[in-house]
Amino acid sequence: MIYFQGKRILSAIFDMDGTMFDTERLRFKTLKQAALEIFGTPLSEETLMGSLGLSAKKAEALAKANHGEDFPYAQVRQRADELELLHVRNHGVPIKDGLLEVLERLRKYGLTMAVATSSRRAIAEEYLINANVLKYFDITVCGDEVTQGKPHPEIFLAAASALNCLPQHCLMLEDSENGLLSAIRAEGQPILIEDIKAPAPEVKAGALKAYQNMHEFLGDLNECMPDLGTPELTESFPQALNQFSVGIHGFGAMGGGYLTQIFSHWDGYTRPCEIIAATRSRMLRDTVEAFGRFSVRYGAISFDQTIENLRMIDMDDAEAVIKMYDVAEIVGLSLPEPAIRKQADVIAEGLIRRYQRRGRELTILIVLNKVGGADFVRRHVQAQLEQRVAPALCQKILDNTHFVETVVSRIVSKISNEALVRQLRIKSKIFQNSLDDEIVAPPRSPRIPTPEYERLISRFRPFAQSSNALSQLHLILFNSESDMPLYAERSSHLLERLRQVKTVDDITQTQVMKNLLWNGPHAIIAWYASLLGYSWLGQGMGDPRVSALAERLIRQTVGPALVAEHPHMAEAVVDFSKTFLERCNTSFKDPCARVGRDPLRKLQRNERILRSIDLAQKHGIDGDVLAFGIALALHYALRSKDSKDQESRLIRTLYQEGGRIEEVLTYAGSYNAQPYPGLDPIKDAQLIEDIGGHFERLQDPDSNHWDWPLQAQGVQPGQARRMG
Repeated sequence: MIYFQGKRILSAIFDMDGTMFDTERLRFKTLKQAALEIFGTPLSEETLMGSLGLSAKKAEALAKANHGEDFPYAQVRQRADELELLHVRNHGVPIKDGLLEVLERLRKYGLTMAVATSSRRAIAEEYLINANVLKYFDITVCGDEVTQGKPHPEIFLAAASALNCLPQHCLMLEDSENGLLSAIRAEGQPILIEDIKAPAPEVKAGALKAYQNMHEFLGDLNECMPDLGTPELTESFPQALNQFSVGIHGFGAMGGGYLTQIFSHWDGYTRPCEIIAATRSRMLRDTVEAFGRFSVRYGAISFDQTIENLRMIDMDDAEAVIKMYDVAEIVGLSLPEPAIRKQADVIAEGLIRRYQRRGRELTILIVLNKVGGADFVRRHVQAQLEQRVAPALCQKILDNTHFVETVVSRIVSKISNEALVRQLRIKSKIFQNSLDDEIVAPPRSPRIPTPEYERLISRFRPFAQSSNALSQLHLILFNSESDMPLYAERSSHLLERLRQVKTVDDITQTQVMKNLLWNGPHAIIAWYASLLGYSWLGQGMGDPRVSALAERLIRQTVGPALVAEHPHMAEAVVDFSKTFLERCNTSFKDPCARVGRDPLRKLQRNERILRSIDLAQKHGIDGDVLAFGIALALHYALRSKDSKDQESRLIRTLYQEGGRIEEVLTYAGSYNAQPYPGLDPIKDAQLIEDIGGHFERLQDPDSNHWDWPLQAQGVQPGQARRMG
């Protein structure tokens, strides 16, 4: 039972064509074709529009009145049925968007449900079974089972009676004028979901509530149902699939290890029928395709969560990415800034196609870990749109697209390729032992060596669609902390339905707090731990020097500076600080190399660390620990042996050319096709000197300055462990 618009509701009765299924347009097409084949002339628009919601007898009378008494209505209708069924069998039933979510909610809250359709039972049941919605309905009343068709109330009265429910306690959903009249005359609670032709105003006024589409009705329905709240980590994903596809543009740590979970929980009632994930990693694509699923490991609670219904695409396949933007209901964009610049043209093409073919809104969740990330993406996409379409069309497309700023509340890491191959080796042996016959990889040319991961994956690929063969082989691709919500700026209505998304009116302050309190200190801790010889963040936190640095950064500098700037956020700062330090202590799967990458990006003038220094100075708080952190970043870059770390290579080049760290700190050259926002040699002279002092004292590996965080706490150098 629910209370909807002040009415006590026990049951829901649905019309089928035009209300649940978008079949009226298909019906018009097949009737025209059938009439042309048999009668030589297609049915007129007047006849088609007038027949909406009528019984077969009344529709026949109308057709004969408009086309003559010799019009072979029975033969035309039979042929139209054949054509329509052929289309449905080949292409499926076109389900109205939002229908499955509505049905799941009504059923979950105990309503009995019926179908009341003018269609014959043979057709109605085939459609309901084809669309996999018959399971929701207790009763089906069809047009060939009543003596008087709509707009007579008989069919709704019969359905209510069969449900043992009084009409006044039944929602009666209709799309046509005749259907609405039938529900009104049955004295039910009529709900109008408009389709091809809106009822006359005086008829429409008889509806309890009228909506332009099922999504609008869904919005009101949500208001009268309890908030499910943020899901528990171990809570199962909804079993029911809706008709939506969702996209992930960038299947990295956040895209694969976090957004997939958010989309799989969806609204708590249903989940998308497909997650389309774009990545450049062939190994990831091949692995997920071979297994048909993957898992995320939450080490803190020893829980593996399996993600299914994925379709992997190559990010370099422009057509595949464009199509993803065309068909997806929402896209999670989780790429670094340089990649977004390169992909902006493909995103623009996808938005153009979507608007021209579908005209529907799109929500893009921007997971960029950057204040102003949504505006950054919008600017680059807009620049590409302006090169392709007229200004008016460009504006319409932008108005139809929600670029949503987000704040991520968890730490996720992707396992290394080496760790993935080790898993494949072990699981390959387990899998082989479970099969009677050995699966042999397809032959390849002996002149082309096969990578080991390809040979291993080839063993699993033939069984990707099997429900049993691979069900026990959990392939771990990501390690994650357990915090659940994704914070997003309130914009599209869709976000309000996503169970794991928390919408806020102004996300800027949340972004600033997380950016300064987590992102900057996180990188500094990783640089320090790595320089001290630790590969994993959690291991590094076991060193008293690293843990002392973390405590000082959070508790004595960045946290107090944020509270001084935003006193109303004091409680949130305390909570974020506690969570951050707890995570660092247990981040045994989080590699320092991942957290510490891209040091130049983290040292930009108005980002993370330097912004925290400015805030500390503004409120008279000692920021020397942050200057120490920048010196660590420079040493980290100079010692980096990662050939793919272009930013560290640039830092080494700048330092080697000038022989001074000032050349690095005041760099103003090209960075991602823009001038790099480095320090000002005059305005920031004192800060440069402070950083330089730390840098020089750290030059000597045996220097006591490596123990500086402990010395600041009064611990003598001899008490601290030496550099590894």
